[in-house]
Amino acid sequence: MKLPIRKYGDPILRAKGKRVEKVDERIRSLAADMLETMHEANGVGLAAQQVGHALQLTVVDISQVEDRPSNLKLNGDDKDPASAMPLVLLNPKLSLADETVSGNEGCLSFPDITAEIDRAISVTLEAETLEGDAVRIEAAGLLSRVLQHEVDHLNGILFVDRMSSVAKASHASRLKRLQKETVKGM
Repeated sequence: MKLPIRKYGDPILRAKGKRVEKVDERIRSLAADMLETMHEANGVGLAAQQVGHALQLTVVDISQVEDRPSNLKLNGDDKDPASAMPLVLLNPKLSLADETVSGNEGCLSFPDITAEIDRAISVTLEAETLEGDAVRIEAAGLLSRVLQHEVDHLNGILFVDRMSSVAKASHASRLKRLQKETVKGM
């Protein structure tokens, strides 16, 4: 079932997600609905906060993006990133490389707004799956960027928080308008 995506100005986007202690039918259903919602919106990642749930749950699928390559090691084995998608990640913990790279980002909670954001060039992420298995992901490229963006969401951090002051200033009127529309619609 497609869920409404919460927009900038909705306080749930600033909520730190609670740890998912038990995978039950509610969590499985939410993950499936999040995948459907993300795919229908042509997104590559979606956090639970973006659909109104303050949980440590995110979904990722970069398989349709061919012009921004990624590298992936899954539990120590090299994998074709597209073949490992979609990912459903619970309670993720992220370790960032020291080196950063700037890249263009957007967000489903910020329609039609993109900016250059500095992110770690690679990450290591440890999380749990819906099956209760521990998973270790080493990622670079687009997948690294998406994982950082989504884990930020799970901690109440938005990509606007990572924008340069110049980028924030250039988007200021659009951000104010979006925030006002969101609050008005609540």
